[in-house]
Amino acid sequence: MSMFCYQCQEAAGCTGCTIKGVCGKDENLAKAQDLLIYVVKGIAVYGAKGREVGVVNKEVDTFVMESLFATITNANFDRNVFIERIRKGLKLREELKSELIKAGVSIENSNANENWLNKMLSFVGFKKEEESKLPEAATWFADNVEEFNAKAETVGVLATKDEDVRSLRELITYGLKGLAAYVEHANNLSYRNNEIFGFMHKALAATLDDTLGVNDLVALTLETGKYGVEGMAILDKANTESYGHPEITKVNIGVRNNPGILISGHDLKDLEQLLEQTEGTGVDVYTHSEMLPAHYYPAFKKYSHFAGNYGNAWWKQTEEFEKFNGPILMTTNCLVPPKDSYKNRVYTTGVVGFDGLKHIDANEKGEKDFSSLVEHAKKCAAPIEIEKGEIIGGFAHNQVFALADKVVDAVKSGAIKKFFVMAGCDGRAKSRNYYTEFAEKLPKDTVILTAGCAKYKYNKLNLGDIGGIPRVLDAGQCNDSYSLALIALKLKEVFGLDDVNKLPIAYNIAWYEQKAVIVLLALLHLGVKNIHLGPTLPAFLSPNVANVLVENFGIGGITNVEDDMAMFLG
Repeated sequence: MSMFCYQCQEAAGCTGCTIKGVCGKDENLAKAQDLLIYVVKGIAVYGAKGREVGVVNKEVDTFVMESLFATITNANFDRNVFIERIRKGLKLREELKSELIKAGVSIENSNANENWLNKMLSFVGFKKEEESKLPEAATWFADNVEEFNAKAETVGVLATKDEDVRSLRELITYGLKGLAAYVEHANNLSYRNNEIFGFMHKALAATLDDTLGVNDLVALTLETGKYGVEGMAILDKANTESYGHPEITKVNIGVRNNPGILISGHDLKDLEQLLEQTEGTGVDVYTHSEMLPAHYYPAFKKYSHFAGNYGNAWWKQTEEFEKFNGPILMTTNCLVPPKDSYKNRVYTTGVVGFDGLKHIDANEKGEKDFSSLVEHAKKCAAPIEIEKGEIIGGFAHNQVFALADKVVDAVKSGAIKKFFVMAGCDGRAKSRNYYTEFAEKLPKDTVILTAGCAKYKYNKLNLGDIGGIPRVLDAGQCNDSYSLALIALKLKEVFGLDDVNKLPIAYNIAWYEQKAVIVLLALLHLGVKNIHLGPTLPAFLSPNVANVLVENFGIGGITNVEDDMAMFLG
């Protein structure tokens, strides 16, 4: 087996990619990512201890966050980036170890009562035994690529032999990757929550602990969901305090006659800087995929050259980027390996990368210079129009709360019989057409609550409205699933219910990558049950772990539209 990866929904055969990733990564890249995660877990052992003695290293916290994010599906395909991250991670780990020594923590094994080793092992969950040792990830060191390659062969997913323990360790790790993505967006807007960083260290260190059993790891999985809620909350605060609360907005999906720049991904700070630097240049800016909800924020509406949304979900970019004509800026994950025909027009920033693409880094102040894109755009033709019309969105929690009376009246009168949360991700699989058909066949007295790129399966359908309330309420990006949770909790309060699961809300969610994992764990932490995931259940759920989720939370899969519709509406 040249590699093994099963972190995304498109894992080959619903079991795992073993030759080349469906996403496009090869075995060398996959193993470099495995080794980086191994190094990050070793850092986390010291990071967890550092919290106990008051040593908090912001650079280390940021490195762990960015490294987790960089290994998310479709984020970075440049192996050299991971090799350099491994080097930097080992260096930071040793520096953090030195900080602990300076803080009076002895690494000498001289006094059994004050043994630093046993105290650390106890702190992260290891048993105090005479023969206890730090996990190898906390001590292994190398300084050349040959040694990196050799080590990478031994530290992948399958290094954990017990299937159920492996499943839960990976579930926690993937949740942390999704959490890291949301925390980084908040961090870019200067919003940080140190408790979240502390939990990342604690949870990563725990995945190295062979004394933790299934029950321990299940508890840690749910705790990951707790911090998922906190991560999405701080990002919501960062976005709304920086750019205003999203409001109902009609977004143009046609094109203008000016040259344009297409921005994709999730990072609103990058969009803000791009809009500032393109103002008055004659170059329009269009959003793509998960950047669509940026149009809902009041702060961005002042830019007359913010032209609209171009195209659909991330997986269609190979045909849509071809037709856009101008440069494309990828700000976060969801990059598909680009075709040679437009590769010279794709720029990356942040954790995104691909060998041969131009990368734009931020300076020490977090500022990015996008002038190269502007000059590039001026030499390009205007985008080719691929569709016309408008789509409506902006139904985040603040906007829906403003409509609460109207929504409640519609429910009480029977005009709205049920809400369907159809948030999550879109993807290439033809089986995802299920969600288009499901939306089309829903009764006219139902409303879809959505967030994430899953909406592209139905947000351009003419599904009408109920008394002026659109039948598709788009809250925004995948991280804005937090809004959907707040809306549910608000409705629970308004209707005087003691359990959110008594609301007329069904959950039929599509997933693809690790940000969807943290959303799922966050919903479980909030007590939401009977969530159905599709188009397939995650390959990383062992049969026993899947059974735990089914028995305790009612997690289920999907079958076909007719049967599922009957089940949800039964």
